[in-house]
Amino acid sequence: MWVEDWTPRAACKAAQPDQLFVRGAEQNKAKQLCAGCPVRTECLAEALDNQIEWGVWGGMTERERRALLRRRPNASWRTVLETAREQSAPAPAARTTV
Repeated sequence: MWVEDWTPRAACKAAQPDQLFVRGAEQNKAKQLCAGCPVRTECLAEALDNQIEWGVWGGMTERERRALLRRRPNASWRTVLETAREQSAPAPAARTTV
């Protein structure tokens, strides 16, 4: 299920912006904050679709996002990521009747 208003559920909502807009090795710390975030995919789609250049978004650095954008420059990243999420979700358990 895609969360339209994802920012209130973000793991970083209480973090200082300086923690997410860092360079070098500090980016790994910022990415750790994203690791368990329930709206990581929505955050990443936002950054990719809007070509946000700075900071860690959805667990990816600027460099990592630029690489994705080069590979698929005209993609709707929300569609790509939403489809991938749906395809990787476990199928509902089959009901059996006795």
